[in-house]
Amino acid sequence: MRTAHRVETVRAAEAELMAKLPEGTLMQRAAAGLAAACCALLGRGRVYGARIVVLVGSGDNGGDALYAGARLARRGAGVQAVLLGSRAHEGGLAALRRAGGRVTDDPFEVLATADLVLDGITGIGGRGGLRPDAVPVARAARGSNAFVVAVDLPSGVDVDTGEVTGEALRADATVTFGTYKPGLLIDPAREYAGAVRLVDIGLDDHLPSVPDVEALQHEDVARMLPVPTASSDKYRRGVVGVVAGSARYPGAAVLAVAGALRGGAGAVRYVGPAGEAVIGRFPETLVHDGPPSKAGRVQAWVVGPGLGDGPGVADVLASDVPVLVDADGLRDLDAAVVRARTAPTVLTPHAGEAAALLGVSRDEVEAGRLRAVRELAARFGATVLLKGSTTLVASPEGGVAVRANPTGTHWLATAGSGDVLSGLAGSLLAAGLRPADAASSAAYLHGLAARRASPGAPVSAQDVAATLPAAWRDVVS
Repeated sequence: MRTAHRVETVRAAEAELMAKLPEGTLMQRAAAGLAAACCALLGRGRVYGARIVVLVGSGDNGGDALYAGARLARRGAGVQAVLLGSRAHEGGLAALRRAGGRVTDDPFEVLATADLVLDGITGIGGRGGLRPDAVPVARAARGSNAFVVAVDLPSGVDVDTGEVTGEALRADATVTFGTYKPGLLIDPAREYAGAVRLVDIGLDDHLPSVPDVEALQHEDVARMLPVPTASSDKYRRGVVGVVAGSARYPGAAVLAVAGALRGGAGAVRYVGPAGEAVIGRFPETLVHDGPPSKAGRVQAWVVGPGLGDGPGVADVLASDVPVLVDADGLRDLDAAVVRARTAPTVLTPHAGEAAALLGVSRDEVEAGRLRAVRELAARFGATVLLKGSTTLVASPEGGVAVRANPTGTHWLATAGSGDVLSGLAGSLLAAGLRPADAASSAAYLHGLAARRASPGAPVSAQDVAATLPAAWRDVVS
């Protein structure tokens, strides 16, 4: 599990730890880890003679960068520092000069020939975009052929929210200290971070057990996924009901059923007008004309994909089993009705649907995804899976981490992929997983299947559904 903590928490943990250590120890740990990461990124034998530029801001982040620069200079790199703040960390600057590093007055000249750039302009206390005087230097760094390494986080992004409200320096890699930061896991800031490496500086015992944001890994998902036993039958594995599709969108029903069946459901009951299309593709499906309340026993419902103005949402919400609401089912959804349910509810909007539910613009949701998913979960008293460039899962209970999915790919932005995800998550709800576990595990498998089906290339919703069993095997093997 990757866990991320907001600035206030990190600062408190650092203060506790620093009180037990000699002065400067924490910064030296960070600098040592940063220098080692830079050596690994440059490659064996390429540190000596490498041209390294350190962009230095006023705070401790600049000190980390300067001390790391000093370590690299002692290994034979040519290190030049560009001072961008009102002051530079005195100890770090002195260490750099003692090691043979220099301060340059012409950042553009040294950046033009640099092999590696350390971005130490702003640290975790920074807010908003880069200051105007730093923007030309940041653009020159990004426009060079150098490999850009962010120190703790890319300068200009909001570390707590993942928002980018001004100009920021896009890194090829980020070396972060002590714990991940929310902005390193959540878009749009995540895209500025590149590959992220965590350096242990000893904070673990001083951080709270519940982080602000977490990202599941293979082993976490493997522990959650249901595995049949010798005594399993279709009801023990979970029967999921799917209310989806219409005369205009019969394919949505087929794809939602595909996600449920390939996601491990013991059986799928389909209710809607696309029964012929569903049976033609999946003859094992139990098809009913409706209403959902008369379809037979289910352990969870999925309602909404391709439903149009068709009936079924109110009937499903009146049930006493977990319900996942997606797509057309979200239109004009009444928060009071959802909050009044005794069984769990999962909502799976994309940014446009989330914007309509919140009464804000789509741009506002996409710029502040963490804030939007938390507000939706609180307003509806439901677990919310906000689809998008970073899929986020928020629980309605307080004191619970938001989950950021690490397996997503931009190739999933295609028609029907959300229908597959809904069916998959519904099957896990029917199997008895907690709503947040079902939603986040489904998002993880969904992204993994897309990457496996067509690495780095276009992928269809059908391909994703077909590859789900292989993604499942990848996780549990």
